[in-house]
Amino acid sequence: MSESLKGKVAFITGGARGIGRATALKLASTGCDVAIAYHNSHEEAETVCAAIRAMGRRALATQADVSDPESVAEAFGEFKKQFDRVDIVVSNAAIGVLRPALEMNVKHWRRCMETNALALNTLAQNAVPMMSEGGCLIGISSLGSTRAIPHYAFIGASKAALESLARGLAQELGHTKRIRVNIVSAGVVDTDALKHFPNREQLLAEYAKRTPIGPTLTPEQVADAVYLLCLPEAAMITGHTLVVDGGYCISG
Repeated sequence: MSESLKGKVAFITGGARGIGRATALKLASTGCDVAIAYHNSHEEAETVCAAIRAMGRRALATQADVSDPESVAEAFGEFKKQFDRVDIVVSNAAIGVLRPALEMNVKHWRRCMETNALALNTLAQNAVPMMSEGGCLIGISSLGSTRAIPHYAFIGASKAALESLARGLAQELGHTKRIRVNIVSAGVVDTDALKHFPNREQLLAEYAKRTPIGPTLTPEQVADAVYLLCLPEAAMITGHTLVVDGGYCISG
């Protein structure tokens, strides 16, 4: 693997599992030192860190509730003990309740919005002072931001807010520090999170039927897209939502 990001430092939320884990390992394999923030998955986070250290990189696992600005600030306090700068921030941690919208309440709404959308801004507030020109922020979204998915209304709304926020941040941070802000919107990925969907098997079958490329989308393939947006060759890509779905959306 080419060390195309050698010397860079990345901070990834939700880095213990799924897409976050795959992204942490991908960036480490291409030269990054990596810090991962986790909520409850301490053992899994330490396992990821061990794998990163085995590649010869520095690694840190720090606990954080990304919906809570004070918790994020504390995580960055731990981060600063080991790292004096950050180049890449990936806002991957997400939460949501799979339930019809009419059965949801304000608590559900706030939790989705604060975890899935506001977190990108909170991370930026802590990371930007540690970033030099050319740093990048990346949020992880889903097709539910633009499509109606059963029992996904609140999560989808929060992902749409995330994408809109990224465009606003891209404009602000591009002008001031040439920091790029982008989104990777993933199709149906067979992760632990998908196991909570009551129609998981139906979703996977429909995806396999409709996508022109391959029967499944893996966390590693989403991580590859994150990596692409971190490369110097992507220096003029900002405020963009990159859809990674194997062509699912173009198939009707």
